[in-house]
Amino acid sequence: MELNRIKEVLDKKGIKQTWLAEKLGKSFSLINAYACNRQQPSLEVLHQIVETLQVSIRERIVENKK
Repeated sequence: MELNRIKEVLDKKGIKQTWLAEKLGKSFSLINAYACNRQQPSLEVLHQIVETLQVSIRERIVENKK
């Protein structure tokens, strides 16, 4: 199940995962895990990601509709 749209934003903006990893001081493997939804970032890291990518946090999370 896709929980975040990090990869979608990176693709749309033409930004590489390696660039984001460098900006956040995180490993490429960790950013790749976030982008592929294998792992979810903490709220703190998610905030850093949206600030770095200059996007709305609401637009980056898939709403759980149950």
